[in-house]
Amino acid sequence: MFFGFEGITVRYGKHTVLRDVTLSLRRGEQLTLIGQNGCGKSTLLRTVFRAVPVAAGQVVWEDRPLAAYTAAARARQIAYLPQDPPPLADIDVETLVGYGRYPHTAPLRGMTAADRAAVEQALLVTETAHLRRRRFATLSGGEAQRVRLAMCLAQEPRVLILDEPTAHLDAGQQLRLLELLRRLRAERELTVLAVLHDLNHAARYSDRICALRDGGIFACGTPAQVLTAPRLATLFGIRAELGWDEEYRCPTILEKPMEGDPT
Repeated sequence: MFFGFEGITVRYGKHTVLRDVTLSLRRGEQLTLIGQNGCGKSTLLRTVFRAVPVAAGQVVWEDRPLAAYTAAARARQIAYLPQDPPPLADIDVETLVGYGRYPHTAPLRGMTAADRAAVEQALLVTETAHLRRRRFATLSGGEAQRVRLAMCLAQEPRVLILDEPTAHLDAGQQLRLLELLRRLRAERELTVLAVLHDLNHAARYSDRICALRDGGIFACGTPAQVLTAPRLATLFGIRAELGWDEEYRCPTILEKPMEGDPT
């Protein structure tokens, strides 16, 4: 297995949040997790970084338990942009993006030419190079999110894990971010594991979608296989009218309340 989860079970006291979740990702694909709030999507992502203890199962990297690798070795392969990132130091953008190089640097060693090149490339690809001298605290929500992504990309990861990366962004910023991720997957064979709430975004930008329900996998497959009207009714309690996007070769979803629901 390149990267994935084998039999992950997470419990908080007597409450089982995840139950025997097994999921494998392929190189260069985007797999998106969907489901109601509280179904375990973010918890599954956090098991990668041992932010939550698992009662059973393991995260796997290249056919070995991820726990067998050092923290620095894990960070050289996998980067994570959480849903609610912790406050970042009020420093200039270029210095902050440089923090992404920490897995590649030795103690007391300054930035090498390779480190500086990786930072510059991360700034360029996220279109944040013009912000390099700005203080992070002065950025707009969209600018700040692109800078956080640049810091992740400076790690030069092979897997990028994103928990609701489009939250708090306007419609244009959301599409630019998702198109950037699409391009990075094509150019770098970057693997993306994401949580998205917008079902049309999930349909358009995902190779596969995995729907979680009651702590387990409810459905997993291509967008057309997973995003069906009966499954969306079960997952979200909505009445979905489905169309087809010829350009992106994926379903489109018009969400409506179930008949009888208050409007």
